[in-house]
Amino acid sequence: MRQIDEEILSYISETKLFNDVEIDRLRAEDVTDDANITAAIVRMGLAGEEDYLKKLAEVLGLEYIDVSEIREIDTDIVSTIQPGTAFQYNIVPIAFDGNIITVAISDPFSATELEDCLRIATGHNINTVLCVSEKITKQAQRYYGVGGDTLAKMIEEGRYDADSMDTMSRHDLNSIDSEEASIVKFVNQVIGEADRQGATDIHVEPMEHELRIRYRIDGMLHKIDVAPQLHKLQSAIISRIKVMANLDIAEKRLPMDGRIGIHVNRKDIDIRVSTCPTIYGESISLRLLQKGGGIVRMEQLGLNERDADVITRAIHRPNGIVLVTGPTGSGKSTSLYAFLHEINTVDKRILTAEEPVEYEMPGINQVLVKPDIGLTFANVLRSFLRQDPDIMMVGEIRDRETAEIAINASLTGHLVFSTLHTNDAAGAFARLIDMNVEPFLVASSVAAVLAQRLLRRLCPICKTPAEVDPQLLRAMHINPELFKGKVVHHVAGCPQCGKSGYKGRGAIFEVLNVTDSLRQLITEHSPSTIIKAKAIEEGMTTLRDDGWDKVFSGFTTIEEVLRVTEDQEV
Repeated sequence: MRQIDEEILSYISETKLFNDVEIDRLRAEDVTDDANITAAIVRMGLAGEEDYLKKLAEVLGLEYIDVSEIREIDTDIVSTIQPGTAFQYNIVPIAFDGNIITVAISDPFSATELEDCLRIATGHNINTVLCVSEKITKQAQRYYGVGGDTLAKMIEEGRYDADSMDTMSRHDLNSIDSEEASIVKFVNQVIGEADRQGATDIHVEPMEHELRIRYRIDGMLHKIDVAPQLHKLQSAIISRIKVMANLDIAEKRLPMDGRIGIHVNRKDIDIRVSTCPTIYGESISLRLLQKGGGIVRMEQLGLNERDADVITRAIHRPNGIVLVTGPTGSGKSTSLYAFLHEINTVDKRILTAEEPVEYEMPGINQVLVKPDIGLTFANVLRSFLRQDPDIMMVGEIRDRETAEIAINASLTGHLVFSTLHTNDAAGAFARLIDMNVEPFLVASSVAAVLAQRLLRRLCPICKTPAEVDPQLLRAMHINPELFKGKVVHHVAGCPQCGKSGYKGRGAIFEVLNVTDSLRQLITEHSPSTIIKAKAIEEGMTTLRDDGWDKVFSGFTTIEEVLRVTEDQEV
């Protein structure tokens, strides 16, 4: 056990942020090094890191600089500090004036020692300034790239050989030994950083002169900064990912699918891996899924009062089909899991057929569909009928056989949940009929259809209210009367949202309640436009209209609604 030095405590006391009792608590705190003092203060809830460092900078006679507000750092300045050194000490150079390098650090009590080390390493005088550790890390990753220290070491040593990959069966990102291959550490760093940024997907894409890595965050792709020499390690990186997914590293001609189960940032994550051969090598996509968590409840979906009432009544029916529609990545599975969570009681037997099983739900029998061995949605659904189910969920209705089994199940006293790929709710009926299902069967079995899209949520910290220019609305083919007397918000951008103005996502919905009048139209094989118009007449809120409600509530922007509903009528 090592306690905080009394001299350091005296400096901390001079900040006037802590009373005597809190100083005594710090005095008794076990720390391993001076850098952990700040972490201990934050962990104990005594002060925020930024407030503490600003006050401490005044006491120590140092300058505090928010490095996240520096738009651009010259590459010549960045190159004065080696990547390994920058990541090891969590520092980043921000200025070079004459013979003095200004370096941002997060550990104020190591400034003198660090200045001496950097002076010897660089041959220049060093001036240190303070900043929050997370902001320094982000700037270091921006300029050196994610895993920049690891890449620099590999490139220096010329370690490009894919055959050197080990075959570890357990992947734990929190237990990396220094003796492990650097390529293993680099891949782990890429995955770990993706999780920290809230990415849902990682794309590793070979180009002609580079290996591009992109994260999908809040539905949008962002290229991550990596060293330009990364393409030299392309083969090794791809091989490592394939080893983790138990895929054949020798097979590079055919697409392959695999899974990775890892522990990252103190939680378990499942990763779906898909490879695809391209002209410049194998492209790999990784879908990150939170294992054992992430189930959204009904009240968290964001349904308006009318839509919530329709869906609640539909999912508590003894029979019928409830469909969720939308393009890939629109949150359909999230909604289905929310429905299942709502009705999952001990007196109901619930069976699901999924590809893949994205979230494990206790109390529910979940089956992983494997078409390559003949375990299709249709075959699983057919077997479900012999398992005495009350409720069944099939991940997607893709063909006539699956559709007919689902409809027959609903007509014989079962409640069925499933998804379809359609642009709107009314399009679900045409889609089923196109699968050669009889219109009268569709009309009699489908109870409700929910169409949805995901859009980005405005950052709650930096969003700003603004008036809407009527001329701009007309240019976007929007009726200005809709916005008369309404307050809308625009994006601003701040460090919390990565300057994007958005943080997180939410859904907009279109819930069609199948009434007797709509059943008549479906039976007559009426066009989707007629069915939609009738549903609107009966009170259905369209995707675009639900989007406007989200705009008026300050949830999102006009631009986001237009982006995700561009295929809808204005």
